[in-house]
Amino acid sequence: VQLQASGGGSVQAGGSLSLSCAASGRTFSVNRMAWFRQAPGKEREFVAFIGSESTTYYEDSVEGRFTISRNNAKNTVYLQMNSLKPEDTAVYLCAADRRSGVYGFTRPNFYEYWGQGTLVTVSS
Repeated sequence: VQLQASGGGSVQAGGSLSLSCAASGRTFSVNRMAWFRQAPGKEREFVAFIGSESTTYYEDSVEGRFTISRNNAKNTVYLQMNSLKPEDTAVYLCAADRRSGVYGFTRPNFYEYWGQGTLVTVSS
């Protein structure tokens, strides 16, 4: 499975961006999908999760501002980001895995497939 993320860019605080991640290859094997982010000098952190039946979970700091969704027919997962803050600045990476359920869903090592990342910069 290959993942291709797009949609990053620069925006002022309070603005919005929408990210997309298209999967190709053996996409029928993918169940869970997620977005992570990594700021310079920091560890990769969980942002949002969506299961095969569209169950969603969010990291506390983005709850209510970000929305994850998926279109299984297009093999694509989305991240709508509103009310962006400077602390949201990071490289955003999409991830996918064949496992179902939610065990370990916030941990990067529970995802087998990763996209290349897209940079989001939020200025104050």
